[in-house]
Amino acid sequence: MRKTLKTIKNASKAKEARRKLSIRKKIIGSGDRPRICATKTNTNLFVQVIDDADNKTLFSVQTFGKNAVGSTANAESAKAVGVEVAKKLQANNIKQAVFDRNGKVYTGVIASLADSIREGGIKI
Repeated sequence: MRKTLKTIKNASKAKEARRKLSIRKKIIGSGDRPRICATKTNTNLFVQVIDDADNKTLFSVQTFGKNAVGSTANAESAKAVGVEVAKKLQANNIKQAVFDRNGKVYTGVIASLADSIREGGIKI
């Protein structure tokens, strides 16, 4: 169940939730053009490639865990994660994708992630 915006007390979290809902209602991933969902915390970066038509995650790349790429949620690690996402998309014969910034502002880490995916040859 989705949380109404009136129950979020923190103003910045309320703005992020509003952005997330407005972005998510416009972006839909498919089999030939999946959705790249980027989740950023203070310490880590997590990227999922999702096929919304089949309701499944194709793969994920993150800065933590056993198959970690990079170390923290900074611009250098975001570039490394973006290159890895582009390689995996190329391996799956996917040339286009839609980018879901998940309510985050398109600056800094999120922008460097999207730019590195574009440099890897994926049209987003």
